[in-house]
Amino acid sequence: MEIENIVNKINEILVEEFEVDEEVIAADKNLKDTLDLDSLDYVDLVVIIESNFGVKLVESDFTDVVSFQDFYNLIEQKIADKQA
Repeated sequence: MEIENIVNKINEILVEEFEVDEEVIAADKNLKDTLDLDSLDYVDLVVIIESNFGVKLVESDFTDVVSFQDFYNLIEQKIADKQA
């Protein structure tokens, strides 16, 4: 799956499921601060991403995720690993 498709799908999910204004989503912005996610929101996000992309996410996957771009890259890598 192309990174552009991943970005578009994730942004669509954030807008629909988390009622995020699309204008606040930017690759270089801080994911947690921008979305104002609490621990339950993270669980919801993980479940939604797993069901939409068919990948498994664990807590340690988020260690290096700061920006939206980091998150997009994580999902892209998970998809690539699954296909390998």
